Amino acid sequence: MGGVGRAWWVPAALLLAACGGAGGDGGGAAVTPGATAAPAGVQAEAVVYAAASLTEAFEELGTVFEAANPDATVTFNFAGSQQLATQIVEGAPAGVFASADQRQMDVVAEAGLVHGTPRAFTANLLEIAVEPGNPRGVDGVEDLAAPGLAVVLAAPGVPAGQYAQELLDGAGVALTPASLEVDVRAVLSRVALGEADAGMVYRSDVAAREGEVEGVAIPEDRNVPASYPIAALTGAEEPAGAAAFVDLVLSAEGQAVLASHGFTAPRAGG
Repeated sequence: MGGVGRAWWVPAALLLAACGGAGGDGGGAAVTPGATAAPAGVQAEAVVYAAASLTEAFEELGTVFEAANPDATVTFNFAGSQQLATQIVEGAPAGVFASADQRQMDVVAEAGLVHGTPRAFTANLLEIAVEPGNPRGVDGVEDLAAPGLAVVLAAPGVPAGQYAQELLDGAGVALTPASLEVDVRAVLSRVALGEADAGMVYRSDVAAREGEVEGVAIPEDRNVPASYPIAALTGAEEPAGAAAFVDLVLSAEGQAVLASHGFTAPRAGG
């Protein structure tokens, strides 16, 4: 790929000026997949700022995109959605923003940097990550409040942290986290490294570290679904690249890749 990065700033420039069907005013319309496969014939760069939980899925989509468009490149910046929104508003050269919640997409839209209406392109569910074998016997959300259990969460400004707190509040569970992390992948790493007994992450995160962590499912009727919007951004030097990557994500092929990484179909209205 043209450059898979996790740095604060991505060195290439691509801000979208005119892309049909991507971007937004905060509406978050759900996607209805159109094209079945990756757009072809693109000769431009797409600079994609995407939530950390999308890392493996979007890297695979980048490979698909570049295979269909040998003269095109994709550059990624993966981080917490709140970090990415701040970077974009401060002038980072992003062409596409894929957020783990609508709130951070709204931050970018309210700054006048989103084209059209954001599309809710996928969804996720929370899951409890524990060490392999679940040595502390965590069976559900209530167990996270057990004395001596080191639980890590994403920070309150991070979508995963907001979703986790909403779930805990709904379950009537009060706990003091051992740490609050900058994004959901930092939570996952703390558990995988044995630095925490449990962490609240997304189902797709557990799938990404299979063998390093184990997941404790949270029933759907108690879960807090995460909705992910995507938008192309205004002012691109190469609008075609950003537009084509958004089209790939919304296509049937893109949706299949996301599903293979543990994501679910976007929910109507979200």
